[in-house]
Amino acid sequence: QVKLVESGGGLVQTGGSLRLSCAASGSIFSINVMGWYRQAPGKQRELVATITNGASTVYADSVKGRFTIWRDNAKNTVYLQMNSLKPEDTAVYYCGASSFITGPWYWGQGTQVTVSS
Repeated sequence: QVKLVESGGGLVQTGGSLRLSCAASGSIFSINVMGWYRQAPGKQRELVATITNGASTVYADSVKGRFTIWRDNAKNTVYLQMNSLKPEDTAVYYCGASSFITGPWYWGQGTQVTVSS
């Protein structure tokens, strides 16, 4: 089992910034990819960004150039820096971890990000 604990969400105005953190514990030796997904009300959960153990990254088109994902392997923590936030970024952000990009994924409890216009 892998436990993921997120932090860093909150309320911010349009154009503002937030940094999310996700600390992993447990059977982390099995994890090859970590990432952030988000789910807005009435919508499906969608990919925001992922990063592999080799530091390869993937970003959703909607966040490219604004969001940055990175990981500190010594701390078993993945971060998401979110800049130039827009109201459409409002969602619950979930940290995920998996052995494979195709899953199955472990999930954190989620953290709310709200961007006011």
